[in-house]
Amino acid sequence: MEALILVLHVLAAVAIIALVLLQQGKGADAGASFGGGASQTVFGSQGGGSFFGKLTALFALIFFLTSFGLAFYASEQAKGISGALDAVPSIPQVEDAVSLPELGDAPANSDIPVTE
Repeated sequence: MEALILVLHVLAAVAIIALVLLQQGKGADAGASFGGGASQTVFGSQGGGSFFGKLTALFALIFFLTSFGLAFYASEQAKGISGALDAVPSIPQVEDAVSLPELGDAPANSDIPVTE
């Protein structure tokens, strides 16, 4: 499920970038730069401004919804991890550890010469 949301998120981000780059500015006259009149445009005499604007808004909505979905999924995973850590047995404290013998209590080894 997370992979599907992530793929939609990336595709929406790429679509927003492409649509923003395709839109013309307020003062730009795209028809004049290509030599055509307003009646010969693909999107009619109004141009593609409102179409691209609505499409950008749609992909922005998809982007925000997938962002919330990914955040919710990540928080649920974090809750599962913190719950699993509560079930881990505790580490024994120093007081519970077995005491080691003192250095002088070790058995003598006749093969190793002792120098003092």
